[in-house]
Amino acid sequence: MFYYVLKYVLLGPLLRLVFRPRIEGLDHVPADGPAIVAGNHLSFSDHFLMPAILRRRITFLAKAEYFTGPGVKGRLTAAFFRSVGQIPVDRSGKEAGQAAIREGLGVLAKDELLGIYPEGTRSHDGRLYKGKVGVAVMALKARCPVIPCAMIGTFEAQPPGRTIPRVHPVTIRFGEPLDFSRYIGLESEKAVLRAVTDEIMYAILTLSEQEYVDRYAADVKAEEAGRTGERSTRFPRMPLG
Repeated sequence: MFYYVLKYVLLGPLLRLVFRPRIEGLDHVPADGPAIVAGNHLSFSDHFLMPAILRRRITFLAKAEYFTGPGVKGRLTAAFFRSVGQIPVDRSGKEAGQAAIREGLGVLAKDELLGIYPEGTRSHDGRLYKGKVGVAVMALKARCPVIPCAMIGTFEAQPPGRTIPRVHPVTIRFGEPLDFSRYIGLESEKAVLRAVTDEIMYAILTLSEQEYVDRYAADVKAEEAGRTGERSTRFPRMPLG
């Protein structure tokens, strides 16, 4: 119930008024039945803008940190994500990945829309990174189409580290449904899962026109954080006076 109050009364109208998002290809999202909407992930705002413009309810697999943050802000964030039916995902290992797949399949089994960001994390620099194969597993096991989606302009509106988004033109672009029925029964084949995932990422790339990096975003973030830490160790800031 609270989902629809936010969508049609509280948050949705406000987002439409402030950002005036341009919507392209909305008819590619099926009116009923299970489907996966797979998109790029540039900003925290993505979680709100896409549901605000979709005609159907969509459930996202959201990182567990959104549900466990400290302080008042953490509690409010957790309450919000729970109230709109988002599913917490622990991204700390293989077993956690399997749990996320089970949760996602549960959504699809109810003939609902499932939202997922195959990159696994927000892009820290606006580029599109290599997708993880969980989206392929779910698409094949649920035997449902995948709708590629590109969020354009949300990185500029609210880049990582910015709490209050700035007003910036936003486009939300949906591509034609991807049918992977030719691979049904092969969801345990690593090569097939990689091929399906890469096809999904290529469709997102075509829509978003981002620069593509054939590496996992989390690995690149960790490397860059390590280099920053190393520079801080080598060149400590000297005290003044």
